[in-house]
Amino acid sequence: MGRARRARRIAATAAYGGGGVAAAGAAIGALGYGVIKAEAALARRVIGTPFDDSPDDNGVYGAGRGTPYEVVVLGDSSAAGMGVEHAHETVGAIVASGVAALTGRPVRLTNRAVVGAESSDLERQLANALEDVLRPDVVLVMIGANDVTHRIDRSAAVRHLEQTVRRIRALGSEVVVGTCPDLGTIQPIQQPLRALMQRWSRDLAAAQTVAVVEAGGRTVSLGDLIGPEFAAAPHEMFSKDRFHPSATGYARAAAALLPSVCAALGVWGADTGDRAPEPRRGERIGPVAVAAGQAVREGGTEVSPTQVAGQSRGPRGRWAVLLRRRPDVVPPAAGPAAAPGEDRAVVDDPGSASH
Repeated sequence: MGRARRARRIAATAAYGGGGVAAAGAAIGALGYGVIKAEAALARRVIGTPFDDSPDDNGVYGAGRGTPYEVVVLGDSSAAGMGVEHAHETVGAIVASGVAALTGRPVRLTNRAVVGAESSDLERQLANALEDVLRPDVVLVMIGANDVTHRIDRSAAVRHLEQTVRRIRALGSEVVVGTCPDLGTIQPIQQPLRALMQRWSRDLAAAQTVAVVEAGGRTVSLGDLIGPEFAAAPHEMFSKDRFHPSATGYARAAAALLPSVCAALGVWGADTGDRAPEPRRGERIGPVAVAAGQAVREGGTEVSPTQVAGQSRGPRGRWAVLLRRRPDVVPPAAGPAAAPGEDRAVVDDPGSASH
C-alpha cells in the first residue's frame, strides 16, 4: 500500500472515530518487537535528560508600530524549544521576529506548547491560550514525534489534531501545522528501530496533512527537509542531548515555516495570493492524499486547500495545492525586530530550505 493510500486510510479512520490502540508488534512479530523494545530502552538511556526545561519565549517581538499580530504556538518539545538556552532561539521566537521584520508591526507570541505533549494534549493547550488571546491571527502547531515514540494509535492522534484545527478555524484564525519530523535521523536510535520510526513518522506526517487540509488549515513538511542535514551534520543540528534540535536546527525548521505563516497572515508579497502552481518548481494541484505523500518526500513544501472549477472536492477527495513559497518575492523589512530582553534575532533565509 502506497503512502498516499495509507494517509487517506488513517485520516478516514480518524474522521469516523475508528481505530484503537496501535499494535506495532503485530506487524513485525513478537521477536521483532522485542528487539525494537530493547533498542528503544537503550536509546532512552543514551539520550538522557540534560535539560531542565525549555526557555520562556512569550512576549512581544519587534519595535514597529501598530496593533501586534497575535501568534499562538501549540505542540510538543520542538514547539516549546527544548534543546536551546535562550528565548530568541526557539521556532516561535524566530518566526515572530521574522514576521515583525517583514511587516514593521510587532508580534505578540503566546506559546502554550508542553514538553512531552501528544496530539491529545492540543485541545487543552488551545484552551489555555484562548484564556489570554481571544482570537489569534495565526496558530502554529508542531506535533507528532511523541505520538510515534509512545506508539499512539495514528488515527487517534490525527483525530485530535483535526479537531483542534477545526476549532481554531471556527474562531476565524489561520492554522499552520509543521508535520511530524522524520525520527529516522536520530543517531542514538539504532536499526531496525530507526527504519521503522522513519516509516511511522512519515506515515503520520502524511495523514496529518490530509486531516489538516480537510479541516481548512495548511501544513508544512519538516521531515525530509531537515533529515539529510541532520544526518550530515548531527553535532551542529542536534543539541547536546542528541535528540532535540540545536539553535541551528530550530532555525532551519523556522525558515521553512516562516513563509507559510506570513502567507497565512497575507503578508508574503506577491506569493500570498492564490496563484497558479508552477510545475517547474514541483508545485501542483491534486487530491490531498497525493499531495500529502509528495510533501513527505519533499520537505519545505506547503499543502493547503484549494478549488478546481469552483469545486472543493473531486472524485478522489479534497483538492489541495502543493506550493514552495518563493524567497525572491519577500517584501522588504519595514522596521527592526528584536526579541524581548535579547539582541535582535537572526532569521535564516526563509527560502533557502525550500530548494
